[in-house]
Amino acid sequence: MMVDMPAGWQESLKSIDIARLEQTVRDYGPAIKVISDTWTKESLQEIADGNLFVSDDTLNAAIERQVKAQGEDAPVRSLTLASHENGRLDLTADTRKAGVIELSGTIEEFVHEGDKSEMKYRVRSRNIRNHGLMSWIFSRISLSMAEKMVGKIKISDDIPVSIHHNTVTVDYSKALAESDFGKTEIQGHRLLDMIRIEGAVPKEGGIMFKTRLDVPEDLQQQLKNLL
Repeated sequence: MMVDMPAGWQESLKSIDIARLEQTVRDYGPAIKVISDTWTKESLQEIADGNLFVSDDTLNAAIERQVKAQGEDAPVRSLTLASHENGRLDLTADTRKAGVIELSGTIEEFVHEGDKSEMKYRVRSRNIRNHGLMSWIFSRISLSMAEKMVGKIKISDDIPVSIHHNTVTVDYSKALAESDFGKTEIQGHRLLDMIRIEGAVPKEGGIMFKTRLDVPEDLQQQLKNLL
């Protein structure tokens, strides 16, 4: 079957700068997959506007992937969180040795800026006893919370976690720097430097992240065009 081509299509084809197109592919190619796997046009706009809401369902799905990835080696069978309007973030872990553990607390800090990526969670419902188990739980929680903004991060057992009294501090900067997102640049800008996370506030049904997109407006538009 013959298809009528639009008038002037041959001239339009000739006008395409193939060399420029090839250069664009070289410039953007390595970043396109990372960007499209991490952001949608809508989520990028929300980040640029300063507020990104991530539902508990999305966060729990990310946590479930982290737990399943370790199979029988994981110290917990399941781990879920629930956000509330009063600012509380509740955690429930079905552990293999200690049974079900329930924690309730507040996010004191959740930040990412340049090479600093850190979460602080204050437990308000009970004392923390098993530091090893708590380190495992909170490293998974913090990385799952960051996924919507910085993509999937490979879990390792050497993520620095410190516990002082009832405050848990997770430093996930190294894990983030070693991720695909952390290693990717576009037009000389590290994706890692383009986004800032300035806080996280639990709301009913999800967490509101305070964000900033730290890139020139013209590059913001190019990122949206890639999506």
